[in-house]
Amino acid sequence: MSPARWSRALRPAWLTDPKVWRTEVLAGLVVGLALIPEAIAFSIIAGVDPAIGLFASFTMAVTIAIFGGRRAMISAATGAVALVIAPLNREHGLGYLIAAVILAGVFQVVLGLLGVAKLMRFIPRSVMVGFVNSLSILVFMAQVPELRDVPWAVYPLVAAGLLMMVFFPKITKVVPAPLVSIAVLTAVTIAAGIAVPTVGDKGALPSSLPVPGLPDVPFTTDTLVLVAPYAFAMALVGLMESLMTAKLVDDITDTHSSKKRESIGQGIANIVTGFFGGMGGCAMIGQTMVNVKVSGARTRLSTFLAGVFLMVLCIVFGPVVSDIPMAALVAVMIMVCFATFDWHSVAPKTLRRMPLGEIAVMVITGVCVVVTHNLAVGVVAGSVTAMVIFARRVAHHADVTAVKDPDGTTVVYRVAGELFFASANELVGRFDYAGDPDRIVVDLSAAHVWDASSVAVLDTVEAKYAQRGKTVEITGLNAPSADLHNRLTGELAGH
Repeated sequence: MSPARWSRALRPAWLTDPKVWRTEVLAGLVVGLALIPEAIAFSIIAGVDPAIGLFASFTMAVTIAIFGGRRAMISAATGAVALVIAPLNREHGLGYLIAAVILAGVFQVVLGLLGVAKLMRFIPRSVMVGFVNSLSILVFMAQVPELRDVPWAVYPLVAAGLLMMVFFPKITKVVPAPLVSIAVLTAVTIAAGIAVPTVGDKGALPSSLPVPGLPDVPFTTDTLVLVAPYAFAMALVGLMESLMTAKLVDDITDTHSSKKRESIGQGIANIVTGFFGGMGGCAMIGQTMVNVKVSGARTRLSTFLAGVFLMVLCIVFGPVVSDIPMAALVAVMIMVCFATFDWHSVAPKTLRRMPLGEIAVMVITGVCVVVTHNLAVGVVAGSVTAMVIFARRVAHHADVTAVKDPDGTTVVYRVAGELFFASANELVGRFDYAGDPDRIVVDLSAAHVWDASSVAVLDTVEAKYAQRGKTVEITGLNAPSADLHNRLTGELAGH
């Protein structure tokens, strides 16, 4: 095959389809425009200059478009990451924040290689709901300082911004309502000379492309110990939000994506972002939905162009962006919080039907996140709670029934259910050691032995009967249970 034919064979089909090009380019432009206010707002949450968040959104989008596992998914600076690293920046400065971003990327690459993406299936839906709801609450709480001790004009501007974002989509959805709201409020404040806090008051926007460099920190063990906990928390939060978003896009597009590649890609993107002075990030549920569901994008081109368009707009139109009133961004973030929160999960009708354990898991996840300001803590606490509730529920499914032979020489105990540490420990008290005849049969054909605790309990039952001169025969073990029992029986006692 000639080189030209090889080139055509390896070229993606969408490269030669003008319709796909048009869709992807317009989607990238819309998302790039919509990323600007959110990147600035998340920068403020993290306590850094707007340029830091904008650099992060640019490098994250461009890098993940190449290395990510989920096509058309948008990664940029996010509120989840901003909340995790804000304390580090506040207490130790920007250099340590950048170091944490790079280390978080390394953690994500390692976790991706170790297959951490497979653990996502162990996170229950109630934990995910609590995660999303708590994220909404924390982002809303981060807006409150922008509404304190400000000119009175800020409040009607915020209200007007919210109203525009609610009603403008009823007219058209071609242009994102947040951008319309920001443009109108900016024009009004400039034309009327209304003195309110603006984006320019928070710091200068970038006037050129970011350049690579090392974080301004001492490269010592003390620095590593300081930034590692923040970096690990950021890595976990970023992976959880990214993998959940990837799963959502899989369902919408009815396609599969490599979660392992996505995990590694997120790590590479954060490493690149850190070396270019950005605040790091992860997948964005809201902007991904704009790209995939609203704009119809399906390829990596839209993700790549979203980052490119964002940086071009900042460099070319920086002075205009600096005049955006903070009230407009506060309105955008409040709207994002309202749209992100799962209101159905807290509706009285839903709560009446939901099992109490599911509600408890959701509440524990949310409360832990809000109290600690750490999304990873909430997800871990919620997942552990869900596992405990599940273990207690399954433990009650192990049942024992006894049937004696008519001649009275043998008793058969039929055990049904899942035998593991929570259910097996109750078995010891279900046998009549003194009153049973000399031969006992334990029929496990309707049970499954899952762990060493179950094998130890069966050994204990045999030992108690042996002390009374009686014999026990265990029957009906399925292949995996028999293998585990044969390997461990007799090896667990005496400690």
